[in-house]
Amino acid sequence: MAPHEIRRPFKRRPISDQQKRRELSLLRQTQHRSDAQQRARNLASSVISLQSSSPDVDPEILSEAVPELDEGTESESSNFDVRQASRLRGPEARKWFARQLMLPEWMIDVPDNLSQDWYVLARPAGKRCFVVSSDGTTVSRVRNGSILHHFPSALPGGARKKGASGPANSYSILDCIFHESDQTYYVIDMVCWRGYSLYECTAEFRFFWMQSKLAETGACDPPSFYHKFRFSAVPFYNCDQSGLHSAYTGSLPYVKDGLLFYNKHAHYHTGNTPLVLIWKDESCSQYVIDTDNNGEVPNQQHIVLELQEEGKLVTSDDPPVPFSCLNADFVKQSGLSSGSLIRFAIGDGGLKCVDGRFEKADLQYTGVSNRARAFADSYSKIMFQYMARHSPLKVEDLASTISHENQQDKPPEVEMSD
Repeated sequence: MAPHEIRRPFKRRPISDQQKRRELSLLRQTQHRSDAQQRARNLASSVISLQSSSPDVDPEILSEAVPELDEGTESESSNFDVRQASRLRGPEARKWFARQLMLPEWMIDVPDNLSQDWYVLARPAGKRCFVVSSDGTTVSRVRNGSILHHFPSALPGGARKKGASGPANSYSILDCIFHESDQTYYVIDMVCWRGYSLYECTAEFRFFWMQSKLAETGACDPPSFYHKFRFSAVPFYNCDQSGLHSAYTGSLPYVKDGLLFYNKHAHYHTGNTPLVLIWKDESCSQYVIDTDNNGEVPNQQHIVLELQEEGKLVTSDDPPVPFSCLNADFVKQSGLSSGSLIRFAIGDGGLKCVDGRFEKADLQYTGVSNRARAFADSYSKIMFQYMARHSPLKVEDLASTISHENQQDKPPEVEMSD
């Protein structure tokens, strides 16, 4: 193939600093050493500690005074007592438990070295949750902290039965998606195994353990008396042309809801991270563009922003991205206060970015967000949804980037003279 025939990689005008933040996240995790073992123990205890509560209890009920959560990146650390976490209700509980998960950013630009440094997997449709097995029981909790299931399992310490091996205080934590139609927990990540924390292990190592350790326990076996739900590790692939094709078009036992991309070097970072990305189109997800309460795609894109002091409207990112500002009179007349989550529609003026930085948005106030909501939208979600309506990032763009990377990796041909 002649050089001029090589298909160029997909490049759009920069609309974010996502690549810079990926590089910064990798740098931070090499410099940061937190008490990962204590963090895992706290999470396991918090998930199990409320098991006596009825799963049908509305988390908005019985609200009580709770300590303020640190809004920084270490709000999930061992500094926050497990007994305090177990008393959280309503928005505080939703925020605390949601922050224990590693949450992907939406892919709004194609990462560098996609084919070498990233895995790709087909995300199962369903409820994202933590599953903790400990002291003869297994509990799953969704992002708002409420119990999804309380059951026996073949996971280590997950059921009270004779012949169970391992220390009595051992616990395991899995990051899962519960797929309703086949009643299966699909495991997308492993946070802790038999008391050994994997928070500061790379995705490459965690995925290897996830595949090997689950198979050893019998957790992937069909349900039985001591094993109510089946577990299955989601297959992952190197994000080369073959792997992308397998994840995107391959036949799987579950309904797909987009593709997840994991940087191989990424640790399990709680909260939003640019080292895990989610991408969707109509071929691999039913839910590309957000729908309204009736399941219909509205004519205008709707977003949720958080109101801060002096009327500033920001995203849920750390640090937050300012989007606009409300004047003091409007805030007072509408009964709004700092921390309120507010819904807006994006008008005909749309969103404008200059050199990778957000500049302005045409926002139309529609009201206060649903009480069940814990966070504002992230910047990457807002931009992905806007792109999906106007100029979507396509699977062909990902394949083109991979193809170009492969061309660059090939050694140049050398002509031999006679």
